[in-house]
Amino acid sequence: MLLQNKQIAIIGGGPGGLTLARLLQLKGVNVKVYERDLNKDARVQGTTLDLHEESGLKALREAHLLDEFKKNYRPGADKLIIVNEKAEIFFSDHEEKPEEDFGSEHFRPEIDRGPLRKMLLESLQPDTVMWDSQFVSMEKQDGGWMLHFKNGTSEYADMVIGADGANSKIRPYITDIKAFYSGISGILSVEGVYDSEAAVPKIHKLLKGGKIMAFGGGKCFTVAAKGDGDLAFYVSYKVDENRLKNIDFADKAQVFAWFKKDFSEWGNMWLELFENAETTFIPIPIYSMPLDQTWQALPNLTLLGDAAHLMPPFAGEGVNMAMLDALELSDCLCNKNFNNIQSAIASYESQMRKRAAGAAQESLENGDKMHSEDALQKMLAFFGGMYS
Repeated sequence: MLLQNKQIAIIGGGPGGLTLARLLQLKGVNVKVYERDLNKDARVQGTTLDLHEESGLKALREAHLLDEFKKNYRPGADKLIIVNEKAEIFFSDHEEKPEEDFGSEHFRPEIDRGPLRKMLLESLQPDTVMWDSQFVSMEKQDGGWMLHFKNGTSEYADMVIGADGANSKIRPYITDIKAFYSGISGILSVEGVYDSEAAVPKIHKLLKGGKIMAFGGGKCFTVAAKGDGDLAFYVSYKVDENRLKNIDFADKAQVFAWFKKDFSEWGNMWLELFENAETTFIPIPIYSMPLDQTWQALPNLTLLGDAAHLMPPFAGEGVNMAMLDALELSDCLCNKNFNNIQSAIASYESQMRKRAAGAAQESLENGDKMHSEDALQKMLAFFGGMYS
C-alpha cells in the first residue's frame, strides 16, 4: 500500500478532515489531525447542515457511520417556509412535502454541526486529534514535511493534507491562485438566539422546527431551528466588498444602525433576531475559487474542502464536497493501481477540481437568483416545481 509505514498529517478538524481521518484509519493508515481549537468544546458550532445522498451521505456509508448519523440527525429540520420581508408566507412544504428516506436521490437530512463533529471525533482512534495546534509554517525535510505550530511544537509527516478551510495556510504551498469576490456578503450569528420560543416568538412560530427563507429587495434572510430549541440565522445581500469592513460587529449599536439603514424595508421582527442574539456577529464577504483553477500535483501534499475549492453557500454543497473529497482522496491513496503517491494525488485532484467547479457554478448562479430583485418569484418557482 502507498501509505504503508507513512505518517499522514491532516491540517484542520472540520467535517472534511475528520471524515478523511476516519476513512484512512479504517484502512490501517497512521494519521494525525492538527486542529487549532483548544479542545473539542472550545467553539460553538453554528447552523445546521444538510447532507446529500451522492456526497456527504455516501462518505458516511463508506466510513461505517450511517447508523450513527441516523441516531443524530433531525427529521423534519429540512421543512421550509418561504416569506417576503414582511414575513408573509408564500410557500410551505410542512404539509405537502413528499416523504423521503435514506437512499432517495432528493433526501437531504439535516444535522446540527455539533453532533456531526462529535460523531466523527468519537469514531477516531484515541489521540488522533492534536488540539491547540494552529499551523504556522512547514518546510521540506527527509522526503516529507516538518510542521510548525503556534503552540511551539513541531511534528514530522510524510504527507500533508490541507483541510483548513477558506483561509487555508497550506494552500499557498501548492498554488498562488486566489479566490474572487462573488459580489455578495453575509452576516452570520454563530450562537444565534437561545430559547427562540421565548426570545423571538413570532419567528419561532414561523419556523416550526425547520427553516425560513425570506426574500425582498435583493436581500435574503435564512433562519434555521437547532435541535436544542435555539436558532441560527444568516443574512446576505449584494454589496460592495468593503461595506462590512467599516462596521464593528461586536458593537450592537453599530449593528442595529447598519441593519436599519441597509435593510430599511424589513420589519421589526427581523431586527429582533439581532437584538436577541447571544454573540457577536461575523461579517462574511463571500468568495469563490476560479472555476478553471488548476495546478501541478505534488508528491506528498494536497487539499480538500474549502481549502481546495472555496464556493458560496447557496447550493448547500460546501460540506458535502469536502466529505466527498475525503472519500475520493482516501480511495486514490489506498488504490493499488497507482505506482506512487503523486499519481494518486493527481488523479484525485483532477476529478475533484472538475466536480467542485460544477458545484461552484451552481452556487454562484443560485446566489444571483437569491439576491435578485425578483428573488421571491424565482425561488417560489423553483421550490414549487420540486413538488408539482
